[in-house]
Amino acid sequence: MGDESAVINLVVRARDGDQSAWDAIIDRYASLVWSICRRYGLGRLDTDDVGQTVWLRLLENLARLREPAALPGWLERTTRNECLRVLKSTRRLERTEERIKREPHEHVDPFDELLREGIALRHNAMLREAFAQLPDRCRELLHLLMGDPPASYEEISRRLGKPIGSIGPQRARCLAALRKKLAEMEPAGVGTESTGR
Repeated sequence: MGDESAVINLVVRARDGDQSAWDAIIDRYASLVWSICRRYGLGRLDTDDVGQTVWLRLLENLARLREPAALPGWLERTTRNECLRVLKSTRRLERTEERIKREPHEHVDPFDELLREGIALRHNAMLREAFAQLPDRCRELLHLLMGDPPASYEEISRRLGKPIGSIGPQRARCLAALRKKLAEMEPAGVGTESTGR
């Protein structure tokens, strides 16, 4: 089977829900995604984030991919766009941090500060409760990713017995489940944007 036919076969099978085909796509193209990130000079954490976003976008768009054989090109474009977005965001953050350092500190009302702390505590309690309701596999993965320091993807792969390329998409699914649980717990009119990425 030629390379193009193999790609088409994997995409069609993955669309039909074949997990082994999805894993094979990730195994086959993970190095392409990582090499593009390195070409853009991204660090390990940014590279991991870009990879997770690319795999999540592929998962969301797999059914809409008009030409399955064009998958490598689609992955390359999506990865480049994500790298540029991360670089732009990083520069914006650096400029904001510089501006904050230059600006005089404003007076903070102690009441406002206490109110913010109270809201944060309530959100933390809700977050713990929502986290406890996640499936074991999600709790294990997120626990490893939230450690201090966070476990590397290599370490997570070894400890959980998962391919490195599947960690990003699973992380995205687990975070989506966590956000959904938090949204269900929120009183009407109160947002949970502080839990997003």
